[in-house]
Amino acid sequence: MKYQNKYITATSLLILSLLLGSCKKYLEEKPNNAIPSTTAITDAGTARAAILGAYDGLQSYYSADYITLGTITADNVGFNGTLSEYLQLDQNAIPADNVITVSVYQKIYSTINSANSVIAGLPAVTDPLLNQTEKNKILGEAYFIRALSYFDLARGWGGVQLQLKPTADINGIKGIKRSTLSQTYDQVLADLVQAEQLLPEDDSNTRNRAQKSTTKALRARLNLYRENWADAVTYATQVIDKPKFALVSNYKTFFTAPFLSTESVFELTFSANDQNGYWSVWYPSSMGGSYTLKPSASLISKINNPAVGGSRKSLIDGTGNSVYGVLYNTTGVSIDPSYLIRIAELYLIRAEAKAQLNDLSGALTDLNIIRKRAGATPLTSGTQAEILQAIAEENSIEFAFEAHRWFDLVRTKQAGKVLGLTNTNYWLFPIPYSDILSDPDVVQNPGY
Repeated sequence: MKYQNKYITATSLLILSLLLGSCKKYLEEKPNNAIPSTTAITDAGTARAAILGAYDGLQSYYSADYITLGTITADNVGFNGTLSEYLQLDQNAIPADNVITVSVYQKIYSTINSANSVIAGLPAVTDPLLNQTEKNKILGEAYFIRALSYFDLARGWGGVQLQLKPTADINGIKGIKRSTLSQTYDQVLADLVQAEQLLPEDDSNTRNRAQKSTTKALRARLNLYRENWADAVTYATQVIDKPKFALVSNYKTFFTAPFLSTESVFELTFSANDQNGYWSVWYPSSMGGSYTLKPSASLISKINNPAVGGSRKSLIDGTGNSVYGVLYNTTGVSIDPSYLIRIAELYLIRAEAKAQLNDLSGALTDLNIIRKRAGATPLTSGTQAEILQAIAEENSIEFAFEAHRWFDLVRTKQAGKVLGLTNTNYWLFPIPYSDILSDPDVVQNPGY
């Protein structure tokens, strides 16, 4: 889906119509970098353009930098380039002006603002070309996008400022103090509840737009992070039971043709005109890449062990000191999807939650479904602690180059043991220094 191109085209037309219709107001001061939210969404066309703009916001931070935050900071991926911003992440010595964390933080808030504009402006639209069903769908998508964005902020930065109304300039968020982590997650839940009520039942062919199952999947993940084990089982099961979703028989298939496989619960798609060039940081220079991110020696060892990695060795290529990751592999056309939620994650969410509830047999069953698909050796028994550790290892390998490992180590409080990062202050990223300077209501995370 060409989220970006469609959004730019529609927005350009909207700006032109606004300019032509308001020449007599040329003396009024208007923001020069935004369309006022009160006038941006006026009919079916602008409503559709606005929601595509919100999806484009997700693309802007999920096509590269957010995945980097979830990988290079942990133990599966290391730094192999020359740029200091990546080295800082790799060493978990991140200053408040790190280019990547600043970019992600600001892009997420920009995405939230786009969703806020839809939520605020859409209810008043009365275009006969926009029936109530479509109107509900667009509004539900906006609530889901805001939920996902705040979830991603919370697990990276902790409790944040909850900006729930569209803003045209910096003054719009002044006076909003940081919420607690629990309050931030409460807002995520509230948005997911709204989204589920508004969104349509699943279309079997749609995997790159929010639907009811998408909200349930994120709700399962949210409950895992909040340690609401029974609810995590409930919502994971509701997604797993949908016939629309199934593990592909060959692990490699989900990230090679065709995209939008049965594995995918939610992904962001790209095209030749709306490219995702993230492959370049994984590939060596001989293949056109910068080779900035490199699989760690420990991951290579695990993934090449048939009993552990099984068919997941297809995630890497090369030999010796030149092993590289190939999850993002469309080197010629740059159209790799961003994989946000896969059905494999729902099985492992349910496995972990069952283990925490002491349903060890159920946990092993779900864990072994993932191991069997990969051709890895099944786990037949174990204590609760051993099974939880096996699930953690499975997550690490199954999603080796997706935005999971760092966040999993933090939420399970294993970042100290695994990474040697015993100062828990550094389990959160720093709030950008520029935001601290510009807004006295923004309090920096401890340690920065």
